[in-house]
Amino acid sequence: MIIDDSLKAWLALSLVRGLGGESARRLLKEFGSPEAVYAAPIRSLKSIVKAEIASEIGNGIADEMIAPALSWLSDDGNHIATLADSDYPQALLNIPDPPLLLYVKGRLDLLNRPALAVVGSRNATPQGIHNAEAFAKSLSDAGLCIISGMAQGIDAAAHRGALSGHGSSVALVGTGLDKVYPAANRELAHMLAKQGALISEFPLGTPPLAANFPRRNRLISGMSLGCLVVEASLQSGSLITARLALEQGREVFAIPGSIHAPQSKGCHALLKQGAKLAETAQDILEELGGQLVTALPTENQGESSSALLDHLGYDPVDIDTLCARSGLTIAELSAMLLSLELEGRISTLPGGLYQRIH
Repeated sequence: MIIDDSLKAWLALSLVRGLGGESARRLLKEFGSPEAVYAAPIRSLKSIVKAEIASEIGNGIADEMIAPALSWLSDDGNHIATLADSDYPQALLNIPDPPLLLYVKGRLDLLNRPALAVVGSRNATPQGIHNAEAFAKSLSDAGLCIISGMAQGIDAAAHRGALSGHGSSVALVGTGLDKVYPAANRELAHMLAKQGALISEFPLGTPPLAANFPRRNRLISGMSLGCLVVEASLQSGSLITARLALEQGREVFAIPGSIHAPQSKGCHALLKQGAKLAETAQDILEELGGQLVTALPTENQGESSSALLDHLGYDPVDIDTLCARSGLTIAELSAMLLSLELEGRISTLPGGLYQRIH
């Protein structure tokens, strides 16, 4: 990417010791840009931030501070998206504490794709792993980008399922992007960097500090239309992500499990608190409704929709019959049926049946 004085100023401002996000945004609001912040008199800076922070900014941009990031940017596929960039996730502009910038490794185009967070227990059951992969694959095939935190268990399964679909996957991590955590997911990290994206707000070199992961969680939910919790104990960090999603005005979904399984207790607690029950990926697609119109596949959609209407005929039909008639997968059909329903061309009937509207 192009490295200019503006980007250097963004990087430098993000690395000022002791400067929090709220104070940084106050500086930007007052002066207009990072370059203007660095050009401002120290006395003006002191009216907004502490004297020691104002002095550090007043000393100018320290080349040795930003050199590692500039070197990292020389590699293909490495990017930085600042608050002023069109590539910056626009959904994060609506959360209380958007980061000044994001380090991105992989596909920038995924940062503004309609997305769903899929999270859950690190100590997942085999059924939980299967559910995470299957739901993520179906939702990815329906056009959604699946976002998670690259932890072991449910997160990793969700990434794998999504990467096998059309919508791909993004991992928000709690370290610098020059580190892979956990190390067991190194191969998955390489897959995400190639087919999806890895994102962090933390500077290069940042180790896996416990305090960083709850902060990371606000970005997982903030970039998403909703959050699906697959499995979670009552102490799971996934419940933090679900709570943040609610606070940010996102939908929360949970998959029920055995009443005897500790990994289901968190999901059941969410359902008692009003989360939407998700038995199939279609439950999520229907609940998100109009928010997904832009997420649905558009290639040859008009032609495919007409063909699907022909397969529907005019009598009620179930999705299994449509699969047999059309040769499409359930995930592909789910996306197309939702689109046709939103257009008012079909209706859903009791018993999971679909009917063409005359």
